Amino acid sequence: MSKVNFTAMDHGTREDYDLVFAHDAENAAGQAQRVIGWLQAMDGDSPYQISRLEHCLQTATRAERDGADEETVVCALLHDLGDVLGPCNHSQIAAAVLRPYVSEKNYWVVKHHGLFQGYYWMEHYEQDRNARDRYKDHPWYQDCVDFCARWDQCSFDPAYPSKPLEYFIPMVERLFARKPNTFV
Repeated sequence: MSKVNFTAMDHGTREDYDLVFAHDAENAAGQAQRVIGWLQAMDGDSPYQISRLEHCLQTATRAERDGADEETVVCALLHDLGDVLGPCNHSQIAAAVLRPYVSEKNYWVVKHHGLFQGYYWMEHYEQDRNARDRYKDHPWYQDCVDFCARWDQCSFDPAYPSKPLEYFIPMVERLFARKPNTFV
């Protein structure tokens, strides 16, 4: 593999950065397969009655059955992807992975869904279940409320007939095949 000539970025040339960007593009081309692998890693023990993967499959299945567009269905599938990489800020991690490939609205909903899900559990810990209301005037507030109410919070049911991961893989591949909006 060719290497750049610099040891500090401010000494790089156009040729050096052409090499870096070509490597980055090759790496990005494998993003769908990495994401699918992270989803598969969620198919393990869980304190819920179902695995974290099954939760994501149920959420995506509900979104699709509710008439959501393909991008939104994939966002529903990947909304908890951050659980694998950083459970303490899983929403922000999932949103960051998706951001170059999705609309601003879907990015915002995924990024904030963790806080909005707090509506269902925060009161048990003497926290404000309406903490999400600080975003009440945001144009996508209701979209995030609906995402959580209709698809996310109800997707922990071992009897729910969700579609398998294999069904969603072509959707994931199409999303990550898009030209990414870099430097967002």
